[in-house]
Amino acid sequence: MNRYVALLRGINVGTAKPIAMADLRACIEALGHSNARTLLRSGNVVFDSAEPVDARSLETAIATATGVSAPVVLVDDARFRQIVAANPLAEVSVDPSRALVYFLSGPVAGGPADDTGRGRPSDTDLLPERLAFGEHAIYQWCPDGISQSKVPAKYFLSLGVTATGRNLRTVEKIVALLDTP
Repeated sequence: MNRYVALLRGINVGTAKPIAMADLRACIEALGHSNARTLLRSGNVVFDSAEPVDARSLETAIATATGVSAPVVLVDDARFRQIVAANPLAEVSVDPSRALVYFLSGPVAGGPADDTGRGRPSDTDLLPERLAFGEHAIYQWCPDGISQSKVPAKYFLSLGVTATGRNLRTVEKIVALLDTP
């Protein structure tokens, strides 16, 4: 049995793309997966599966069941923990509500580290904010608050892969769900 984390992007933001978490759990379990548990209303689902799972199948099933189309980033238990442990900004991210991990659906073509042409401010222009790149995630520290970030939202949409962010407080709660039988 394998454990997965499905992260839906852009649901339940204000009144946009509303999905009830009970419906999301039911959809996941209707696909034959088990032990589906959601966290908050932002599209975080931890579940178990004896069969391989792919994000596209989840996206299609969720859209069919709820009428809401939302990209899904699917991460297995081991990879999720690896991404969390690899956070290069962990020492400076003293407030978990002001630090983000953007989980990526795949590798960014050409790598994101030299991506100022996609609309990302230079490292100097970002200060005191920080952005760091991992193989499967982008890490962001926003000491002035996430709503004050100097990185435009369109940057994350320009990567050519799905990127969905969660603050470290939420990430820690997802890890706790992964630890729960």
